[in-house]
Amino acid sequence: MKNTSWWLAVPARECGRVQARVCPSHVLSLALFSSTSVLLSPSALAQSDEATELETVTVEAAAVADSVVGPDSSIVAERTMTGSKTNTDLLDLSNSVSVVTEQELRARHVQNLEQALSYTAGVTVDQYGSDDRYDYFMIRGFNATSLGTYRDGLTNRTVNFTGSKLEPYGLQRVDVLKGSTSTLFGLNAPGGLVNAITKRPLDYEFGEVYTTLGDGHTETGADFGGPIDPAGKWTYRITTKWQGAELSADHTQDDRFYFAPAVTYEPDDATSLTLLADFNKRDTNAAHSTPRGYDLDPDTFFGEPDYNDMDRVERNVGYLFEHDFDNGLTFRQNARYTHLDLDYNHVYLSDPDPANGRVAFVVDGERNRYAIDNQLQYDAAFDSVDSRMLAGFDYTHDDVHESSLSGTAGGIDVYDPQYCGESCVTLSEQPDFRQKQEAQGFYLQEELIFAERWILTLGGRYDNVNTQTVDDDVNDYALTKRAGLTYKALEDLALYANYSESFQPPTSRPTSGSADPQEGEQYEVGVKYRPADTKALFTVALFDLTQTNVNKQVAQNIYRQIGKVNVSGIELESKLALSDRLDLTAAYSFWDSEIEKDGLTGYDGNRPSLVPEHIASVWADYTIPGNASRGDLMLGLGTRYVGATYVDDANSEKSGSYTLVDAMASYALTPNLDLAVNASNLFDREYVSYVDTFSNSDYYGDGRSVLTTLRYHW
Repeated sequence: MKNTSWWLAVPARECGRVQARVCPSHVLSLALFSSTSVLLSPSALAQSDEATELETVTVEAAAVADSVVGPDSSIVAERTMTGSKTNTDLLDLSNSVSVVTEQELRARHVQNLEQALSYTAGVTVDQYGSDDRYDYFMIRGFNATSLGTYRDGLTNRTVNFTGSKLEPYGLQRVDVLKGSTSTLFGLNAPGGLVNAITKRPLDYEFGEVYTTLGDGHTETGADFGGPIDPAGKWTYRITTKWQGAELSADHTQDDRFYFAPAVTYEPDDATSLTLLADFNKRDTNAAHSTPRGYDLDPDTFFGEPDYNDMDRVERNVGYLFEHDFDNGLTFRQNARYTHLDLDYNHVYLSDPDPANGRVAFVVDGERNRYAIDNQLQYDAAFDSVDSRMLAGFDYTHDDVHESSLSGTAGGIDVYDPQYCGESCVTLSEQPDFRQKQEAQGFYLQEELIFAERWILTLGGRYDNVNTQTVDDDVNDYALTKRAGLTYKALEDLALYANYSESFQPPTSRPTSGSADPQEGEQYEVGVKYRPADTKALFTVALFDLTQTNVNKQVAQNIYRQIGKVNVSGIELESKLALSDRLDLTAAYSFWDSEIEKDGLTGYDGNRPSLVPEHIASVWADYTIPGNASRGDLMLGLGTRYVGATYVDDANSEKSGSYTLVDAMASYALTPNLDLAVNASNLFDREYVSYVDTFSNSDYYGDGRSVLTTLRYHW
């Protein structure tokens, strides 16, 4: 075979121990040292009329390849581990993966995972407006909030009320894998998943400190690291952030403290061990809604300030290990332990007339989760066929315990809300929620490369999930399959097709009907184009997704399983980084969704609730280079459109479409000091993203936010 490096190549490490490569920071140090030596040498100081001819020294710094997990040098990523759990070029994958790089996260100064995903094709966010309890998102028309969040390839799912929110400042990349993914990742919704990549140590010195100010918002953070020992075998990184902030509505807050140390040990080029830990404390609020039909200010608060907490303390510790045996065999193991404490208090509207009373709810939750993923990869070549085989076993143990109180709170005058606190809240103890879940998955994947143009991917997985609750002990099993084919028509043009399946045990056991696992299958075809010698990627994907035994809420805290839901559609996405000045992201998605089989309430043929037909977004930023008298100036502008959605599966009413505008400006005060202003929902558009038909109330999206950031970096 002439050359197989295009699919087997592993991106080189950024700087440090790689031979025949010079790190930019080392080049700078060498230049400074050489200049100082010349200036201070006796011959230089003593020379007068004699000219001293110095030997010309040429230093070449090779371009450093982007890492497969980031950080990336631009908004356009080239490779990913998420699509196949192997180091693969995005162009070669037989499925669709979108990547939000750290540069894009920084330019938009994202405050949560929803903002990070808001310009990604095939993804909608903010379905529940002012409900900021979790990272809400939908992929290809299916809700992925509970199961679809991963961190470093390991699940970060939510159980009942006890779940976390990711801190975006602690991430160096976000990968979005679209379509059914159970053959690699186990129990998941059919639309796809989000894999957030934690910041890791780098083998060169770097750092930054920053402060962000806004209306009711104060934030400061630091991120720094580099080699520990002269040989560079040990590297470290520390990332931390503190925030005290108010949200747009009355009596709401978003206070945070995040601290994440990390250490990497690389004794040689074949072995790497990274230890990751973090402490994440968030004091936020439950959702709030506005009664319909009263023409009220959506920022008005109709709960109780004394019962308005969604406070979490999360602790994580884990590691990433890899060893290359230098004979085509590589072993990887990722593991993480999570402990989460939850304090949740909520008074919310439950009656179309708030004067009739409200509902009160208190939850004290605790969670312990162990997750580990073992992978053995074997690369081999046979005549004109190259093989990459992956065998894996992953295990997750989740133990969630919640004690709760529920009851009522007094009514409230919507025109003159007066809060009563504990005096009008009556609570009674409820049965504890207890769930222990053990999930074991065995998976096998084979990638075959024929004639350097055809890439065939075959995969299968067996899952065994045991779920124990106070009232039940259930075992769910699944055998899921995947097949994909990529054809490299040109070196920079790929056509692909795939079939994949998903498996999802019921998140809530229904009160009527069956309690079978939800099963999904997807058919997809697409085209990917990356023009040669450019930083750009254009993708088109057409898909057809079907899920059976879909779980739906029919009343407050009451669920049932409907028969079958189908979503078919098209996605277009473009990412361009042109001449180091212009970055452009454009995305459009069309979803044709239908409840194909209901079986209980006669909704056959209706459109599922909260699933828009059209979503579109464009973001562009342009840098005006500086000169001797001024620094670089970057200007950015983006717009996001979300089409109208039905408020329920009965399709009784639609919530309107909306368009939001975001903007930013950044100016380099000095080479190491930047000043930036970021605005989200620039024109303060009032829009309803969710309607609670049970209480006849609206959930509005977040209003305008303007943040100013001063950042010093080195």
